[in-house]
Amino acid sequence: MKVDVLLGLQWGDEGKGKIVDVLTPKYDIIGRFQGGPNAGHTLEFNGIKHVLHTIPSGIFHPKAVNIIGNGVVIDPVVFKKEIDALIKLGVDVKAKLLISKRAHLILPTHRLLDAASEASKGKEKIGSTLKGIGPTYMDKTGRNGLRVGDIDNPNFKEKYLALVEKHKQLLAFHQYDYKLEELEPAWFEGIEVLKGLVRVESEHYINDALKNNQAILAEGAQGSLLDIDFGSYPFVTSSNTICAGACTGLGIAPNKIGNVIGIFKAYCTRVGSGPFPTELEDATGEQIRKTGNEFGSTTGRPRRTGWLDLPALKYAVMINGVTELMMMKADILSGFETIKVCTHYSYEGKQIDYLPYDYSPELLSPVYVELKGWNKDLTGLHNPEEMPEALNDYINFIEQATGVPISIVSVGPNRTQTLIRNKELV
Repeated sequence: MKVDVLLGLQWGDEGKGKIVDVLTPKYDIIGRFQGGPNAGHTLEFNGIKHVLHTIPSGIFHPKAVNIIGNGVVIDPVVFKKEIDALIKLGVDVKAKLLISKRAHLILPTHRLLDAASEASKGKEKIGSTLKGIGPTYMDKTGRNGLRVGDIDNPNFKEKYLALVEKHKQLLAFHQYDYKLEELEPAWFEGIEVLKGLVRVESEHYINDALKNNQAILAEGAQGSLLDIDFGSYPFVTSSNTICAGACTGLGIAPNKIGNVIGIFKAYCTRVGSGPFPTELEDATGEQIRKTGNEFGSTTGRPRRTGWLDLPALKYAVMINGVTELMMMKADILSGFETIKVCTHYSYEGKQIDYLPYDYSPELLSPVYVELKGWNKDLTGLHNPEEMPEALNDYINFIEQATGVPISIVSVGPNRTQTLIRNKELV
């Protein structure tokens, strides 16, 4: 057996949570491999909307085991709220959730440092979610961090206080006012919740599962264009969001990767600062935002919107080795007479069809083709044969450009609003 990987191919918010939920019945284990509570994976079924931040999106299925991998960073406060909400819904969290001992902990002072750093940048701010993600990964690579496995150490409190003291010195440098004593009680309550859950050496657990022919899906957070190495640096997240991150974030070898499932929207969105070649700062962009309810599930911030960017999508397909695509929110583009797709960029006086190192707006502008839109409500469709011809043409155009088949088309937020073009998936 091999591990299939599911990840976003844009700037996040592609709809990964829904697809994990749809695909989970065919898997025994779902493992999150990076990111933290800056993620917001939204699932909708039985008329109820659920947003998960740290816990894998397979948690609502009765059989799948869900693993929070070593590459994830955990805020005990946010985590406790997620656990409490799941218990109220009748989910047996203790039986279905495992946590890597190597996953790092987000301290209250990490969140304070995140806010202080962002405030000090002024107009140069990167658009952080202020969840403490960046400072936690900095402590991880700086070999200062606290990990889930440390909570059983008799000296855990001393380790915590030593790290907090380092953070206080940095906060003093930023001249940032805070009241740590108001934040700590909830954090230590969260630590107690963690102590009551099963903590494992997840790299051994997953590799043993592979030997036993169990089916595993690795779930990514954020999107490929936010990758710390290959994204629009410095306007990126602090982890490796691409397929390679599944190896380091779960402890699996590269030759154990199977299918790579790339999720993308029928258009583009982005939250926060950073380049966005196809951004629409007009009535069309506002229409997409309003119809698509494009507001951050974690932050509530309005998302920037734009037409589909094929050079960026092809770049993400390339660096991830994507084997199949899944297109989300096709229903949001219903009603447009024409739909634009960026096929090239005008870059430094020439036309290119790839994503360059620097794609800031003063250097680059999109080159579009126009395709016929579909004036049909897609939300009630039940099979691909019902799709309008114009939507099929749009799908075929993307498949030809990327060289990768689109196996699922989502036409609404509910798990039932999913058109499966590849019957082998379910």
